[in-house]
Amino acid sequence: MIPPEFVQQLLSRLDIAEIVGAHVELKKAGANLKGLCPFHGEKTPSFNVNATRQTYHCFGCGVHGDALRFTMEYQGLGFLDAVKELARRVGMEVPDDPRTPAQHEQAAAAKEHRKSLSELLAQAATFYARCLRDDATAIAYLKRRGLTGQVAAEFGIGFAPAGWRSLARCFAQYDDAALVEAGLVIEPETNEENAGRRRYDRFRERVMFPIRNVLGEVIGFGGRVLGQGEPKYLNSPETPVFNKGTELYGLFEARAAVRQRGHALVVEGYMDVVALAQHGVRQAVATLGTACTAEHVAKLFRFTDQIVFSFDGDAPGRRAASRALQAVLPHLTEKRSARFLFLPPEHDPDSYVRELGSAAFETAIDAAEPLSSYLLAVAAEGCRLDTPEGRVRLLSQARPLWGSLPEGLLKRQLVGELARLARLPEAELLAGWEGAKSAAAAGQQTEPSAPRKPNWRKPAAPRLAAMRKPSLEDKLLRLLLVHAAWWEPLSPATHERLLRGKTPHAALLSWLDRVVAEHGALHWAALRPLLLGDEQASQALATLQHLSLEALDLEATLESPFSDLEAIVARLDLGDLSTTLGRSAPGQRH
Repeated sequence: MIPPEFVQQLLSRLDIAEIVGAHVELKKAGANLKGLCPFHGEKTPSFNVNATRQTYHCFGCGVHGDALRFTMEYQGLGFLDAVKELARRVGMEVPDDPRTPAQHEQAAAAKEHRKSLSELLAQAATFYARCLRDDATAIAYLKRRGLTGQVAAEFGIGFAPAGWRSLARCFAQYDDAALVEAGLVIEPETNEENAGRRRYDRFRERVMFPIRNVLGEVIGFGGRVLGQGEPKYLNSPETPVFNKGTELYGLFEARAAVRQRGHALVVEGYMDVVALAQHGVRQAVATLGTACTAEHVAKLFRFTDQIVFSFDGDAPGRRAASRALQAVLPHLTEKRSARFLFLPPEHDPDSYVRELGSAAFETAIDAAEPLSSYLLAVAAEGCRLDTPEGRVRLLSQARPLWGSLPEGLLKRQLVGELARLARLPEAELLAGWEGAKSAAAAGQQTEPSAPRKPNWRKPAAPRLAAMRKPSLEDKLLRLLLVHAAWWEPLSPATHERLLRGKTPHAALLSWLDRVVAEHGALHWAALRPLLLGDEQASQALATLQHLSLEALDLEATLESPFSDLEAIVARLDLGDLSTTLGRSAPGQRH
């Protein structure tokens, strides 16, 4: 059987307009696409494709469904064959479903549990919206920020009152454990210091911004303090329904505008999104207090072929832009592109559009810097190009960025630009980089031959260790280092097992855990220098023969689905874990 999670992941990568458009001539009709129904004869188009919902419906014969159902019904394929056909289109490998009936029941129960948590969060959102209508101070604050009641209602903006247990007016069972799990209330730890302390609301005296997934379900909140106070913004914690590394604020509200305008605008804050929408710039979304991740980028490319990143012009804004660059590089194609908009240091998108207006902001978007020129600028940062040393440093900084690009015309164009800056013949630079890549690939793929008879003057153990094939632990660690965004989706139990023990693998994963917590899920291009700069982590890496930097650089250029990691975790049985990484059982992704 095919895991349901794989089918959902497959559908998330498909564009129904592209699937249907390969067989039906579609034309724009308002927010939808329309054409002649392929399932019954008609002369007047009644077959509609909704690109936002990723569904089709014929008002003539009543057929409806998603990309998978269309493929099954139009091409006459069975479920399995249709899944394989669609997976082939997007380069995904169809896995088997190894779960037992009991595990299927467990998955269904988990899905129902997530639904119940989302319903609690929606109930809280309604309560916060009602509280906003009754709080003159909060209303005055939003008016000062230039927001109207219409936009506040569209985004579901509310207000969390000042009391410690205000949500008790919303939930009759305030002691329900699900309120803690949903991130709405906090349960003090049981110890002498907290003796007698009761649970209390997480959000108090804050303007509340409900966070919705692409289906419109409330999955969390962001709260902005009124006046002074720290933290200025407070987000919901990670929960079974909320992962800040994969969700984007405002995407549900911006979907139609993103398709209509032909690009998504990524900004840094809730107020930026809402203020821009107030002024008619409705294609904006925001990351949720973390760096832009590869998962954010992949989600946006479902709705558009172009992303514009808008950041403040100060140092933090430049760092955020650099991380966004690393996240977007592996996803670029001849059709997909990205640009970077840097506002003056004294402005953020909110203040810029309020002071100068939407027309000025749209002009700034049109003048945003292409990714290619920004990549060259990042590579050249801190380099004196009038010296050989500076040019060598340029190439060193450029190589992991360039290597993250998929093969194609853009990658070929950029190597020419880099060669020009480095004053090297393009062919020489390309041969050097691709030669090193080929050598690393050959080193990974070559089967070890029978070991030679060891020289009695030299120990044989190091030679044998270097020649052995990569173990499952090596492969797991390689995937997690190159795809740091895959660390957080693993369950807490899996984290605990992977971090336990005193092996080099566990040491490197402990280092990765700290980096992700402090800096977010960095792309390998940004993680690499941090790894080299950490003495203990670099020493641990040096002890692992199949995890050289060259091998990791190569891995970063390859397309690896998350299912590769899940398969390795599943294969690491109790014996393997207890003897190698000090773990007790394979974990499950939540």
